[in-house]
Amino acid sequence: MKFEKIKNFFKTRTAKSIIVASSALLIGLAIYLNYQWFYDPSGSLGYGDNNMDDSLSDNSSASGNASGEQDYFTSTALDRQEARDEALDVLKMVTESAESSEEAKAEAQQKISKIAVDIQNEANIETLVKAKGFEDCVAIISDNAVSVIVGAESLQAAEAAQILTIVYETTGITPENISIISKS
Repeated sequence: MKFEKIKNFFKTRTAKSIIVASSALLIGLAIYLNYQWFYDPSGSLGYGDNNMDDSLSDNSSASGNASGEQDYFTSTALDRQEARDEALDVLKMVTESAESSEEAKAEAQQKISKIAVDIQNEANIETLVKAKGFEDCVAIISDNAVSVIVGAESLQAAEAAQILTIVYETTGITPENISIISKS
């Protein structure tokens, strides 16, 4: 009897609305967490030092620092990918759900397409920045803003301008929404 009540509830429009709203909330949470973890608010000029804590141990030597730096860029790229994968999983659930409305499915498909474009743009930015002579680079696109973390002690104004140009030409996002962070 209780099972039938639950089954009937999930066939109602209210249940479908709750499922869609919950999915949208999870997607929003994933985007918010991605923004909080990767956005540098001190980059209002478009370049500068980051405000993130170093993940290197205090006893790392100069030779060990290079591998620590590489670990930072690798872990940042992995974290970015994990956050994206979680968002994509939620969106795919919405598109594959029989209970989702056509409007919700279309919106989820549109968001999946945007994530795919963002992934491609991030890869293009990283490749082009590395071609300019930076060993390491991670680009994170979220909500019409881009953060670019490069492996460098400091950035010259000309280097920052080159990176701003690469990001603008790749994404169309204006320089005031681009943050460049040097990570040594």
